[in-house]
Amino acid sequence: MSPEPVVAPLRKPLDAYSSISMVVLCLLWGLQQVAIKACAIQMSPTVQVSLRSLLAAFLVTGMMLLRRESLSLRDGTFRPGVLVGLLFGAEFLAVSVGLNYTTAGHMTVFLYTAPIFTVLGFHWLVREERMNRAQWLGVAISFAGIVMAFSGSLFVPGGRNLLIGDAFGTLGGILWAATTLVIRGSRLSEAPATKTLLYQLIGAAVLGLPFAWFTGRMDHITWGPMLWGNLVFQTLVVAFASYLFWFFLLTKYLASRLSVFSFLTPLFGVTFGVLLLNEPLDWRFVLGAVLVLAGIMVVNRK
Repeated sequence: MSPEPVVAPLRKPLDAYSSISMVVLCLLWGLQQVAIKACAIQMSPTVQVSLRSLLAAFLVTGMMLLRRESLSLRDGTFRPGVLVGLLFGAEFLAVSVGLNYTTAGHMTVFLYTAPIFTVLGFHWLVREERMNRAQWLGVAISFAGIVMAFSGSLFVPGGRNLLIGDAFGTLGGILWAATTLVIRGSRLSEAPATKTLLYQLIGAAVLGLPFAWFTGRMDHITWGPMLWGNLVFQTLVVAFASYLFWFFLLTKYLASRLSVFSFLTPLFGVTFGVLLLNEPLDWRFVLGAVLVLAGIMVVNRK
């Protein structure tokens, strides 16, 4: 990508519709890590993520065929699409591996460092999305909240494993930010959301399934009602519907505002982890969550 500012179509600031939509999406994304972790004994997180991506890719393809959308690779999206697919696949490989070491709440918090890296990237690449001083203050407050939450891993039993998982979560956040930057800096920014999502889902399946096979993660699968229900939720609600709607929002609203708003997801992730998985709740997470929410309010202040 060129270091020069990218000229992009004008996007709108957040309104009530986009704000409510982001709250719902954040709730679903906070729940997804908990759902994966809850079935980790029955099926490896890597296999879960890879399988849901493959199934969702078929759903997206079917939708595109029904709507008579083009599946052509000659529209200028192929190269950035391959890159986005690889980045997305690597992101969820990091998440699925990290969930073997850390809690669902921790993973959600550190994955959602992505808005920090996204805002930094957009500040240099997209003129319309440059942040003012007050908004940078909000980012700094949110970042302090993330750091506070990270410190909790140092003071609990098994902290070394938690830190390994937390590091994978942060890597996933960096990869997510890179994915967003590539989408907005390429022809994918004007491509249908279905096509962008299809590139990503295929990338996740292509990277994840061979990795799961060669590392023996497909050898221990226990099918049952809970696992089936989880896969349906992961495939239909998360990988299909929520991601499609997220990319739709990216075509209409300022991406940096949407991304920072998604700091709400760690709050949902930690809450669901405590309520559904009985994960320990450290006071540092509580303080970090308050700082994160305060940062969101500052960044989105008109």
